[in-house]
Amino acid sequence: MEHHPKSLLSPGGISAVLPAFNEAALIAETVRHTADVLRRYTSHFEIVVVNDGSRDSTGQVLTRLQLQQPDLPLRVVTHSENLGYGAALTSGFDAASQDLIFMTDGDEQFDLGELSLLLDALDTDTDAVIGWRAKRADPPIRRLNAWGWNSLVGFLFGYTARDVDCAFKLFRRRVWQQITVEARGATFSAELLVKTRRSGFQVKELPVSHFPRTAGNPTGARVDVIARAFAELIRLRWKLGDSRVNVSSAQGRSSESISSRSPEAVA
Repeated sequence: MEHHPKSLLSPGGISAVLPAFNEAALIAETVRHTADVLRRYTSHFEIVVVNDGSRDSTGQVLTRLQLQQPDLPLRVVTHSENLGYGAALTSGFDAASQDLIFMTDGDEQFDLGELSLLLDALDTDTDAVIGWRAKRADPPIRRLNAWGWNSLVGFLFGYTARDVDCAFKLFRRRVWQQITVEARGATFSAELLVKTRRSGFQVKELPVSHFPRTAGNPTGARVDVIARAFAELIRLRWKLGDSRVNVSSAQGRSSESISSRSPEAVA
């Protein structure tokens, strides 16, 4: 019997938002795979790809895909220059039209089939479900950088998420409509989650699978990206003040709301 997550038994569709920067080798396959996965759960869906100033043929690949498969609910938002990860997500979330927004990357490092786990966890009392990489398939230096970043975000704002930058998140569109995220670089996810929790939205977390990148090049370790992220984070801390009192109980709620099953146990 085909599995239908309870969150989609009521009317409402999904907007899948995929930021893309120089992903010509993977983006067409990722879009098709995303469409195949979403069809399992709803007939109301769209895929919003934000081409963030790619210098390769990402734009041409997306245009060709739209021409070859006109029935594919693919929307392309194009930045004429590279504005940053947060700017790409902002454009994608603004363009999203369905009740639920699913955020992931276009580099195939996640098992899109595990979207069913997020949908199952999105009950009527929950506004967002975010993944954490159970076994992060990145080089040691990137894992070290991620540990340092998560620690810094936790120090400045209190508990925010086990894996702040995990690009596997599902949330109700009203969350995005009710908060304002100013970061346009790598601090975007941290600001999104901090403000989501401060606004009183209920967040759940659960483990998801993670795979090595097979094509393209990550930008998170570039010096300019890191410098921008730190500047945005310090500016956010200055604007918000000490938010740890407001979110200190979130860690307990999140850890208790999801079972400890691992992604490998999911059929």
